[in-house]
Amino acid sequence: MKQLLTEIGCYLQLMGRVFSKPPKFKMFLRELVREMHKQGVGSLWIVSLISFFIGTVITMQLAINMTSPAIPKFTLGMAAREVIILEFSSTIMCMILAGKSGSSIASEIGTMRVTEQLDAMDIMGVNSANYVILPKVMGMMLFVPVLVIISIFVGLGGGYIACFITPEIPVSEYILGLQSYFKPSRITYSIIKSVVYVFFIASISGYYGYNVEGGALEVGEASTKAVVSSNVMILVCDLLLTQLLLT
Repeated sequence: MKQLLTEIGCYLQLMGRVFSKPPKFKMFLRELVREMHKQGVGSLWIVSLISFFIGTVITMQLAINMTSPAIPKFTLGMAAREVIILEFSSTIMCMILAGKSGSSIASEIGTMRVTEQLDAMDIMGVNSANYVILPKVMGMMLFVPVLVIISIFVGLGGGYIACFITPEIPVSEYILGLQSYFKPSRITYSIIKSVVYVFFIASISGYYGYNVEGGALEVGEASTKAVVSSNVMILVCDLLLTQLLLT
């Protein structure tokens, strides 16, 4: 427990340095755009690929298991839509990003620490925490709504393709299910969740990378800790945000 409280205190102290005003806004903006491209645009392909197949599989499994005559066919499309919007395109997608982007951030910053690049910045009077971590946090938070929207559309598109594979659900009924009882606020909820998630992914990964002590082995250990801690935080936040925003 003492170790946990110490870690939380060190994390909060680092975030205080991270979220200070950048000394040179033009340099910060350049790094922000670079991180949005690297962590956001670079994740488009994996997000699209996984969303398509997950949307297809979810729809197929619902069609195979919900075979009761008492259940209207259009409810399959409605159920697939709710699962994709409420959980997959926010929670599961961000857990995937924790593995891809989180480990990348921790490794990059950890390498800068062990090669003494961060120490050189501090000696020159540069706030190294602000310079290397803030653009990554803000870049992911700004781009993740785009990933959420793309994931939703691609996932629902995968469900549409599943209608041609599984004869249990007609295409017309699937489309009707997508339109039935739709609440636009669900998409807003999904985006809010994902923004909170990627804040913790980027900041926690930055924390572990920034505090690496040792060499290449410790950098790898920091990456593992960053991914595990980020995923745990995502699950905790999922529970809390669901309670706060949906109940």
